[in-house]
Formats: sequence, structure tokens, C-alpha cells
Amino acid sequence: MSADPASSIPAVDPAGLDGRSGLASSPLGRPAAYTDTYDPTLLCPLPRAPKRAEIGITGTPPFTGADLWTAFELSWLNDRGKPQVALAHFTIPAETPCLIESKSFKLYLNSFNQTRFADAEQVRERLRADLVEALWRSSERTGSVGVRLRLPHEWGAEAVRPLPGLSLDRLDVECTHYQPAPELLRADPEQPPVQEVLTSDLLKSNCLVTGQPDWGSVQIAYSGPPIDQEGLLRYLVSFRQHQEFHEPCVERIFMDIWTRCRPVRLSVYARYTRRGGLDINPWRTSHPQQPPAHARTPRQ
Repeated sequence: MSADPASSIPAVDPAGLDGRSGLASSPLGRPAAYTDTYDPTLLCPLPRAPKRAEIGITGTPPFTGADLWTAFELSWLNDRGKPQVALAHFTIPAETPCLIESKSFKLYLNSFNQTRFADAEQVRERLRADLVEALWRSSERTGSVGVRLRLPHEWGAEAVRPLPGLSLDRLDVECTHYQPAPELLRADPEQPPVQEVLTSDLLKSNCLVTGQPDWGSVQIAYSGPPIDQEGLLRYLVSFRQHQEFHEPCVERIFMDIWTRCRPVRLSVYARYTRRGGLDINPWRTSHPQQPPAHARTPRQ
């Protein structure tokens, strides 16, 4: 998902993309007025179901996981009017019926800028309550959202490191596909099963609405028949001209590997470079495990 449209790229009419998606009410791809007074109505939830249906998910997905966000531009006023700043880490479960459109998230966070709060805990609780309401708005049930604020004295603990694993980018492959090509994926069920963690920094897709590039790194951890690494790298490169938000891209990668290569276990984790002071890092897994730590890559 992207935040601000580049002036050189013509915006697509959001209403023409998908009548079910809620994009018609989104600020993405449109001029937006910035308010610095708290306004939770700025949050724009988008249903996950339409994009999941495109990749064959109509019931319960074969994965769980979360969308891990980092907000680098969070500020508010204390009771004396003095500005406060923090980094914010958000953990949004993949089972929420909606995701948050990122430009609306940016506008919402900016609405804290001239609003007074007693302390950081009040800010955290306000963020959590508003996100829970927006993310579960279309559901009869509700759930939790993780919100953690890092104040300036804690910033030294923020980790920066590449995604761990064996880099696929070491392979000298010819790339000819620039739209998702799942036919490039293959595994050899005749070989003994393996357990591998593979990474690439060559993931790139484009914003569904504005066409702006979204740059990312991806980690694929699996156990099962060995996946052909050259084919996997060429498959990841094939997203280069694909237009889709971050979260559906990762779910598409998961589903293509899951159905084509038939691993016993699989997790797909992507960390995208920030835009508008936000980075989005979707993670999907076939089996229960702890979410990855909030450690950003050097490009983030």
C-alpha cells in the first residue's frame, strides 16, 4: 500500500477499481487536506475479502499472521503544550476483516500533532481503540491490535538488520516476466525434504491506485520438497510491474508457493520501504508461531 501520489503519475479513479473495495471513499490518489486536530474518522478501512477472492480464498485462509507497521512521524502535545515525539509499532492481525489504507493512516496520525494528551499511555490507548474499531468495523466480532510506542530514550534499542536467510539474489538468472508468473515455481517431491530460509531484496510492486513503486525485501521460510531457487527468484521479480497493495502481494506470494510447491510449512514475510512516514511489513504463516521482531532493514 502506498501513501502519497507522485505528481508525475496520473491518479486512477479509485471508484473505478473495484466497487466492493471501499477505495471510492479513500483519500489515496486524491488531494487531501491535512488536519492537526485529532480526528479518528480519517481512518479508511478496506475489506480484505475481495483481493483474497482473486487468489482463490473464499473461506478461512490457509494462513494466519499479521501486518507489522512502523510509524516514524508520530507527535502530540503534552498538557503544557510541549510537543512530544515517538516511534509507533503496530501489529494488526491478518484475521481482521479490514486493513487500513495507508494514506488515511498517515492523515489520522497527523491529526494528533496539535492535540493535547496527558501522557504517552493515553496516546497509545487512543490509537489502539480507534484501530480496533476501524479494523473490525464490518464484523460482528472484534479482536485486539498491538500498539507499542518507543519514546526517544528507547530509540537506541531499535534494530536495523537485513532479513536473515540465504539470499536468492546471488543467482545469475535471466528475468523475462514482470507480472506475477506462478508457473515459474516448482519443487521436486522426489528429493528428500529440506528446511530453508530464503531471502531477496528484489521485490518490487506498484501502488494499485497511483502506480508509484513499492520497494521491499522478502523472506520465505519453508519445510518440504526443495523449491527450485532460480524459479523462485524469477517469480519474485515477476511482481515488478504488478499493481497491488502490500498485504495482498504477500498473500498472493504465499498462496502461489503453497499451491504450486506444496510445502509442509511456509511463512512469507516482506518488509517494504517507508512512504509518508510509514512502513508496512506483512507476514503470513501456515502454522502458529511468534510474529517476527520489529527490526527494520537498512533500506527502511
